[in-house]
Amino acid sequence: MSYQPPVRDLMFCIEHLSHWDKVSAMEVYSDVDLPDIEAVLEGYARFCGERIAPLSHVSDELGATFDNGRVSMPEGDVEAYAQFVEMGWQALIHPPEYGGMGLPRVVGAAGVEMLNASDMSFGLCPLLTDGAIEALLLTGSDEQKETYLEPLIAGRWSGTMNLTEPQAGSDLGRVATKGVRRGNGSYGISGTKIFITYGSHDLTENIIHLVLARTPDAPAGPKGLSLFIVPQKLVDADGTPGTENAVNCLSIEHKLGVRASPTAVLEYKDATGFLIGEENRGLEYMFIMMNAARFAVGVQGIATSDRAYQRALAYARDRVQSRPVNGSAKDAVAIIEHPDVRRMLLRMRSLTEGGRAMAAAVAGLLDLAHRNEDPDTMALVEFMVPLVKAFCSERAVEVASLGVQIHGGMGFIEETGAAQHYRDARILPIYEGTTAIQANDLLGRKVMRDGGETARRFAARITETEDALAQGCATAQTIGAALTQARAAFETSLDWMLDTSRKDIDAAFAGSVPFLMLAGTLAAGWKLAKGALAAETSRQAGQDVEFMTQKIATALFFAQHILPECSSEQIRIVHGSRSLLDAAFPE
Repeated sequence: MSYQPPVRDLMFCIEHLSHWDKVSAMEVYSDVDLPDIEAVLEGYARFCGERIAPLSHVSDELGATFDNGRVSMPEGDVEAYAQFVEMGWQALIHPPEYGGMGLPRVVGAAGVEMLNASDMSFGLCPLLTDGAIEALLLTGSDEQKETYLEPLIAGRWSGTMNLTEPQAGSDLGRVATKGVRRGNGSYGISGTKIFITYGSHDLTENIIHLVLARTPDAPAGPKGLSLFIVPQKLVDADGTPGTENAVNCLSIEHKLGVRASPTAVLEYKDATGFLIGEENRGLEYMFIMMNAARFAVGVQGIATSDRAYQRALAYARDRVQSRPVNGSAKDAVAIIEHPDVRRMLLRMRSLTEGGRAMAAAVAGLLDLAHRNEDPDTMALVEFMVPLVKAFCSERAVEVASLGVQIHGGMGFIEETGAAQHYRDARILPIYEGTTAIQANDLLGRKVMRDGGETARRFAARITETEDALAQGCATAQTIGAALTQARAAFETSLDWMLDTSRKDIDAAFAGSVPFLMLAGTLAAGWKLAKGALAAETSRQAGQDVEFMTQKIATALFFAQHILPECSSEQIRIVHGSRSLLDAAFPE
């Protein structure tokens, strides 16, 4: 089954949900219009659908291979990546002064979705490179930018993020890799890093590792970390890769999914590194890359969900089994005619489109926050990035599982492809901080720190949409009523969290993941509701009536079948902490 990139829906989200009126009014994007963006996405869609998507199953079977310290990618991936570089797709959102196209972030998000839906193993390499570019743009010196950005943006070099160590896991305060000052301004980097995505491969001329390490006199804990550029090959004076640095790949992991994405164990043996910014501010700098990666992982969740949905929809249309329960036919019919198959398909579609709508909105806010340096907008972005990451990644596992279910027994057979989506999706709630880490970050840093002010502004924006829905047609009013109930569940939970955290911090954090999933569900439903309002206006004007009708139907399904789950999450938060904390685990 071929992948059909959802350009029409991506363009709808960009036009109606990404704050396009404000983003397009920014001077930096004054020459960018919607037809230009659509032309770019159509071109990228052809590349993804025709060149990358066919690789996915083959690359999954072959995987990346390791031999004597060298990692080799499947031959098809090497050829496809060369085309990716030749066509300039890494450059979508990056600054023109370093060879980028300078397009808005929401276009980049659309590109990330299409590439990762085509083949998530392939898409992980450009995703990490985007994060390295972002970190260098914001924190690198002029000399570092001049040396590294152009080849990274061109895609000739790739980037990695080196945080995790065997003894540290997600507890970065325990990072032990050392960075020792040398007399020439460089540092000797020594230590072992694990779970390094694309830490070694043969796709690019060079790999630029961004490495967290600790200088000898640094304070203990996370405040003593510094960030270093450690090239796989040292860069000569003319800007070309030269001598191999002392960075060795010891092995790659054998994984449940994304098998053609090499996950490396890297050993640094007095490798030459270069300090980014100031010593002991490495975690601060790395969070720039990490936040970009967290948002992108959420988009990967949308991508995997869409691929799983498209495959399940095609199968449901073709698979003939059982007579309809209403007796309308004497013979077996396509399973898409059966009510529960329709329920599963609509749940898959609405979760996917809800995530896409939310991600488009956050991508627009990211541009507005970074370019305008508006603290309120930035606070809202920081509140919503964990929602994109966790909601979309957790729902991707559910959507991929439903895809297997729709295939029935054939879904458990690898040849159908449904199982691969399920295997690939399972890493997403773990990548770049587990769902619990995202939830603790949301509650501790984004809600408690400002006494819930940003969360209340988030809820206030939703009430504006509720008011607009109340003035609409009967369907809009139904969606609005469900949105109001979900928002009330959020505000009740927020009040409880803030009050309880002052008296019993464990009880508050016992509900952190339900709170995150409540907020994510609410945000997705809100953006689908805004989309329904835009779709109704277009439908009344006779524009793309079939598509707009489907957008409204998806928003209605989400409102009636998924938004009510916010009330269940409220019960878990407000009433469930004691049963969780007091339960024993006898040996």
